[in-house]
Amino acid sequence: MNIQMIKEKLHTDAYDFLRTDPHLGKNILILTAAGSVAYGTQVETSDIDIRGVAAETRQDLLGLSHFEQFEDRTTDTVIYGLKKFIALCLNCNPNVLEILGTKPEHLLLITAEGKLLRDHIDLFLSRKAVQSFGNYATAQLRRLQNALARDNYPQAEKEEHILNSILGQMDHLKRVYKNFTDQEISLYIAPSDKEDFTAEIFIDIHLQHYPLRDFKNIYGDMNNIVKDYAKLNHRNSKKDELHLRKHAMHLIRLLVTGAEILEGKGVNTYRENERGLFLDIRKGKYSYPEIFAMVDEYEQRFKIAAKHTALPGEPDYRRVEELMIGIYERLI
Repeated sequence: MNIQMIKEKLHTDAYDFLRTDPHLGKNILILTAAGSVAYGTQVETSDIDIRGVAAETRQDLLGLSHFEQFEDRTTDTVIYGLKKFIALCLNCNPNVLEILGTKPEHLLLITAEGKLLRDHIDLFLSRKAVQSFGNYATAQLRRLQNALARDNYPQAEKEEHILNSILGQMDHLKRVYKNFTDQEISLYIAPSDKEDFTAEIFIDIHLQHYPLRDFKNIYGDMNNIVKDYAKLNHRNSKKDELHLRKHAMHLIRLLVTGAEILEGKGVNTYRENERGLFLDIRKGKYSYPEIFAMVDEYEQRFKIAAKHTALPGEPDYRRVEELMIGIYERLI
């Protein structure tokens, strides 16, 4: 479905909420096509996804009312309140950053204030993208890889998948809990004495004066990954097969988009260069081993981008706050 057809759809009764909901209407700053249309990966059966941003009303800001997000599941429309939207952008949340990075021709509505947000997207970009894009996508891809290969891969190789998922979370754990180094908590694979194992994951811990609760939470996060891999997954239907390939495609897209952000190339929601490849993955042209060989390459590119990025560790909160205040002053 092209953009003109989507614009025509917005004038139907199904989208009346855009005009009648008290938090939307004239308060909408940005409305854009999202999902497969925005990525360039749509097929004939693709749904219409709409995403947007709306300024809170005077009552929301100064009175007892409250508005964070509007959602209409029937039309797959999500519109964020401006404050929540900015908070998510500051954490490099992929779902909201892609609203600011869609192609201009995919915009269905934009005000001067909405343009200010899109023009200042660089203010939101930081090394937080390492976790929100790369570590998340890698963990999900490794989990998917293990689930698909559960009956075919040797036990030792499954251990490698689990270890890669845990290591992918390590940067996040180091930020959330009291700092530790790879020398203080080290995970690795070695031969196992267990009857059904040829190799397994081992851990060396050398911590002193470390908060017990932080260590409990670190262990809990790692244990949850192990438990997730232990759950059996039965995916035999053609529908599940299509869903898994689409899921893998979108996770690889996150890796590519995140790498570009870390390389200083901004947020490019539409994947012009990878569009053909992604559609081939979705349509089943590649086997799962071929897909995960690609994953290894994209993951390596992401790691290099993360290591050498010039992005700051944190966004410039003061400048973002000034931008937000300026937008509200124009609206109220």
